[in-house]
This record gives sequence, C-alpha cells and structure tokens, in this order.
Amino acid sequence: MMFHVVLHPEEDGWIVAECPALPGCVSPGKDEKEALVNIREAIAGWLWAEDQKAADSLLAGPSLVFGAGPFGSRIRYN
Repeated sequence: MMFHVVLHPEEDGWIVAECPALPGCVSPGKDEKEALVNIREAIAGWLWAEDQKAADSLLAGPSLVFGAGPFGSRIRYN
C-alpha cells in the first residue's frame, strides 16, 4: 500500500512528516530521513488502530437505532 507523505520544515530545524490520507497521522524527525522512518511507523500504527476499532465494533454486534427522518429506522454497528 502506498501513501502520499508531505514534509514540513519547522522553525526549530525539525522536519514534520504528515500523511494527509490518514487524519492525525503526523510524525517529526531531526532530518528528512528520520521523519520518513518515523512516519512509516506512524502509518503502520494508525492502520493497526483502525483495524482494531473495526474488529471491536464487529465483536460488539449490531444495535438497533431508531431515528426520525426520511429513512425511518436503521441498523447501526457500534
């Protein structure tokens, strides 16, 4: 899997790497090389955490949510 990464130089000399496709996935480094190594680890951690949230919601099972509106009741997975 490939992700676009943006590098931002900071005033203090550090480089911040950000993966725009993954909200909140940001990691600093002393230089570009370190920032890229760190963002790879951050991406892996972000994906793992999302996988865990999905697995937890499936294990919890469905719950009925009754809502008003044009679609009436719907099933939501917690």
